[in-house]
This record gives sequence, structure tokens and C-alpha cells, in this order.
Amino acid sequence: MSKSFSQLALRNELLLSTSEMGYTELTDIQALSLPVMLAGQDVLAQAKTGSGKTAAFGLNLLQSLDETKTYTHGLVLCPTRELADQVAEQLRLLAKKMSNVKITTLYGGIPMNGQIATLKHRPHIIVGTPGRVMDHMLKHRISLKDMQQLVLDEADRMLDMGFEDELDVIFKHLPREHQTLLFSATYPDGIARISETIQKDPQRIEADALHQSHKIEQLAFKVNDEHRTDAVAALLSHYQAQASIVFCQTKAQTFTVTEDLQQKGFSAVALNGDIEQRERTKVLTRFAHKSALVLVATDVASRGLDIDAVDLVVNYNVTDEPDVYVHRIGRTGRADATGRAVTLVSDKETQALKAIEAHAQVVLKPKGIESIRFHANRIVQPEYVTVSIDGGKRQKLRPGDILGALTKEAGIDGGDIGKINVTNQISFIAIKIRSVKRALAQLREGKIKGKRFKARRCV
Repeated sequence: MSKSFSQLALRNELLLSTSEMGYTELTDIQALSLPVMLAGQDVLAQAKTGSGKTAAFGLNLLQSLDETKTYTHGLVLCPTRELADQVAEQLRLLAKKMSNVKITTLYGGIPMNGQIATLKHRPHIIVGTPGRVMDHMLKHRISLKDMQQLVLDEADRMLDMGFEDELDVIFKHLPREHQTLLFSATYPDGIARISETIQKDPQRIEADALHQSHKIEQLAFKVNDEHRTDAVAALLSHYQAQASIVFCQTKAQTFTVTEDLQQKGFSAVALNGDIEQRERTKVLTRFAHKSALVLVATDVASRGLDIDAVDLVVNYNVTDEPDVYVHRIGRTGRADATGRAVTLVSDKETQALKAIEAHAQVVLKPKGIESIRFHANRIVQPEYVTVSIDGGKRQKLRPGDILGALTKEAGIDGGDIGKINVTNQISFIAIKIRSVKRALAQLREGKIKGKRFKARRCV
């Protein structure tokens, strides 16, 4: 089994881009699936979030892509808008050394007009959610007659979200001959049906089905229902994590817990399926920028989001679905990092906890929460503030333009500028607190590429 990208028969541009991205050794899913995919076979792969599967199918898509041909070579379907954005961004990084590869995202929550205009130029690769891809397909805005590869990423999550009918419509519009790559964290019956419908003798591959026990410390604490939120605050101050996710069962809980944590002094933000796309983007960006250190979320954050470097996961409730527990704790201990996952357990949840222990092959003997105390003076505060400006790719802004305006024009030390994310209409910049006032003054009063843009703190 190959362990290095250089051992694979990849085009030079892809070897250069993987090297620049810091990829040296193949992950298990990459080592197992890439040779099979590059040989042209269909793949039915089981791999958890964070296993490196995006790079695996992305390299396969780009390996056979002919940039000189203006038709859609590949279609990648994802369950969420956030995952579609993250997959597209990683594909763009992998394709950086190739000439003019067009990659387009299609999902709901934003106007159709911009997507319609983009589709007129026949993108090489489309990354989207099933509902919006189907809408464009039925209006004949997408032509897949020459498509060579279909990827279903987080396929089981798409079924959980009720996309089966949309998938069936899309499958009917695919060319007879194409490669199908199906990636799923679990294998429910629906996945078997999809595979039988659209795949030809797929090679079944399994990697990282369960998390490595030595990388994630898994704990449980006894609580009464009325003390759950106080217990969360105590755990956060006790462990002093730089990035934490608190998983709740309901949307209402996410708002209640977030408000309570904010009142206690934590930099907490809420994420659930009812929050509008613009706000979701801002919440996830603040968390990624480390200007908000606690994300309180429903299971929308356990799958389909590329969230790095989470130190602590807290399960506010015990889930009735053991697979959900595995996905939740998989947000920590990713790549070479270690992490900690804590579950709060009431007496009525002990049976559900036993089911998790059996499924995850772990012993979770609940301890008394009394040993964990809340200390306001131990709350970790963010070093960064996220600033947004009302301009993005549509205005031809690039991260380098923004960085130059802040370091050269405003004289801000480059070390005080963190991540910069440029979306179609808005750009987000992580700035250390000590430099925020100077940055805002420059962004509001100065110009970037000869234009003025509105700028504000994200709160």
C-alpha cells in the first residue's frame, strides 16, 4: 500500500500542489482508495469526517481533467452548503498549479442569478447540494452529457436529510458511462440501494470506522437535568480549551445554552438548521478565526463541516444514536492531534450510554460532576476579533489585497493578522484585539484596489 503521494502516478501539477499544502504521507482512506479510483473503478468507501477523503476524490477528479475542454467533467454532491464550500475550496487549492480550472458551487440560500451566470461558462467541476443541483438540472442549465465522474460525499447524511428523491432525479440525467465514487461514514440500507442503482462492481473500502481511543479521551459525568448548563460552564472553565463544541439535541437548547454561557463571560455562538445562511457563515467563520471559542450546535456541526483543531467536545445530552456519538466526538482528535470528549448523563440516559459504549468500544463510567467547578477567572478569552468588509470575489478582492492594505498602508504587524476568507460578496479577516481599531480605521477610510468598502466587527 502506497504511503506517499509521490508514489502515485499523479500529474506533476498535483504533486506540486499537495507538497505546497503540506501533504506528505497518505492517510488510510487515501492509500486505500486512490489507486483504485485512478484505475477507473467505482468505489464505495466508508470513512469518517477528517480522514482525508476530500483530497482523495479531489485528486482523482483533477488527474483526468482536461482544462482545455469546456464541459463539466465532474459533479460532487454534498449534504450541506458549508461542506460544498469547503470541498470546492480544497479542490481549488489542489488545482492551483493547473491552468484555469473552473469550479462552481451550487446550493440554496443565495440568489439563483449569480449561479445561472456562472453555469453559462460551463464549469469543469460542480460542487453542490442535491436540491439546488436538481433545480438547475431541470431548467437545463447544467449539461452532464460528457460528465466522467460523480462523487457523493457524506452520502448517509444526504439520506438523513431527506434528499433521496432529489438524488433519484439527478441520477436519471447522468450519462451511461461514468465513474461513481460514494463516500459514507455509515452503511444504512439506503446506501446499499444507491450503490446498486448507480455503481458498477464497486470496490468496497473501509477506513477509520471508529476513532483511535488513544487520541480522544472520553469521559462521562452524572448530572441532573436542571444543572446541565451550569455543568457545561464548569467543564469549559476547568479544561480551558482553545476551541470547544457543545452538542445539543434541539435548536432551542442551542440558543438557551449560548445565552447562558455568554452571560457567564464565554465567547459562545449558536449554530442550528434554522439560522439563515449569512448568519451561519458568520458564526462558522468566527469559530474558525478563534474570535469565538465555543460553538453550541445541533448535529448540523457533527458532520459535513470542516472544523479544525477542536480541543473539547461536550455532549449536552446522551444521543439515542450511537453513530451520532461517534460523529460528534470525531470533531476533536483529528489528524495528529489529541482531544477530549465529555458526555453529560442523567439517570434516565444510562441505557443510551451503554449502547454507545458497546458501539464505540469504550468504557464510559460516569463520575460525579461535583469535582468540576466553575471559575470565572479561568475562562479563556479570544485573542482575535473577526472583521467583515462588504466586498469579495465579485469585486475582484483577494486575500493578498486585504493583507497588503493592513500591513503596508496601516502598518499593522503581519503577525496580528490571522485567517482571511474571501467569499463572493463578503470578506472576513481575523485580527488580534490590539490591532482592531487601527485595522477598522484603515478599512473604512482607506481604499483597497482603488475602492472603499464598509467594514465592521462581527458579533
